[in-house]
Amino acid sequence: MPLVAGIDSSTQSCKVLVCDAESGAVVRSASAPHPPGTEVDPQRWWAALHCATAAAGGLDDVAAVAVGGQQHGMVCLDADGAGVRDALLWNDVRSADAADRLVAELGGPDAWAEAVGVVPVAAVTVSKLRWLADHEPAHADRTAAVCLPHDWLTWQLAGAPGLDAIATDRSDASGTGYFSAGTGRYRPDLLELALRRRAPTLPRVLGPGEAAGTVAGTDTLLGPGAGDNAAAALGLDAQPGDAVVSLGTSGVVSVVTDTPPRDPSGIVAGFADATGHHLPLVCTLNGAPVLAAAARALGVDLGEFSRLATSAEPGAGGLSFVPYLAGERSPNLPGASGSLHGMTGANLTPANIARAAVEGLLCSIAYCLDAVTSQGARIDRILLVGGGSRSGAVRAIAPAVLGRTVTVPADGE
Repeated sequence: MPLVAGIDSSTQSCKVLVCDAESGAVVRSASAPHPPGTEVDPQRWWAALHCATAAAGGLDDVAAVAVGGQQHGMVCLDADGAGVRDALLWNDVRSADAADRLVAELGGPDAWAEAVGVVPVAAVTVSKLRWLADHEPAHADRTAAVCLPHDWLTWQLAGAPGLDAIATDRSDASGTGYFSAGTGRYRPDLLELALRRRAPTLPRVLGPGEAAGTVAGTDTLLGPGAGDNAAAALGLDAQPGDAVVSLGTSGVVSVVTDTPPRDPSGIVAGFADATGHHLPLVCTLNGAPVLAAAARALGVDLGEFSRLATSAEPGAGGLSFVPYLAGERSPNLPGASGSLHGMTGANLTPANIARAAVEGLLCSIAYCLDAVTSQGARIDRILLVGGGSRSGAVRAIAPAVLGRTVTVPADGE
């Protein structure tokens, strides 16, 4: 019974799962927390990985291991491989103005969409590097290599053998803003545009079946790993024509396709998946918390909220709920707020309000699906995951609103 291990280094924690390679059954698992905040010393990730690995019984009997990690984070290393500064995470927004300047300097969003399939926003690594160049030029001068959280952890597992040994995969590279998933190549000129310096060393981009080496002092193979969204699609065995809809804190729509997107609006990000395909992705700011907020306003728990929503007729008696409770990024309306429209004395009932909230959230996801299909992606089936997928109302109403077969996989890592 060969065993394999998966490591998920997310924003909040590090999880380790050891599985039977043949059946996929989880043999043992453990997790350890990451510190809060939007900038973190990468050594804290390494410490959490050690803690989670030890709690999961170690990796001595494991044949292979790979890391899935949060995308976009900026890890800058000096010539000796030491961290130049704390890593900036994807959710650090200090680089928003830098992103706007980069977009303008290359000639606008169309130029970025054509070059790399991604229009810079605050989350993207290239924007964070411009912020570094503008605000911490001494740190930018010391930067000899740039990598992402999953790349850095894979390198650490290998014993940190040298900057040239850092490796990544297409999925994580495609979220940097200086790698084109369409061509499979870095764009060092865009990196130099951001840093205003000669491009530092970048990770080797491995194919899905290439090893990144072995765990230091062992024969355990290191897989190339992946960014978190690509790792999720891989875990779900998503195939071309499958859309993964995740209703967590945010809403995320990603579609496995053979067609690299080029969306100048920046709504659709041109990411790659972990298998050699593309993974165009759209992210909203409003996901499952919309349901919790509506349930709270009605004074009911989520179970009763779901019952109310499914008891109402489709269309909620003419009520329309705009779910932009935290602003929105898809469409790009950061100052927007939520609203309830079409109220009359007859339709303003708890059941219709609950139904309108569910339909509003799903209509937001439908917008994202339309944005992806406008880029040439085919969607035959929807895989619905995340905390919001546990809602009976969401599962019942989604097929009609989204217009496609909706499959809800079993819960699990």
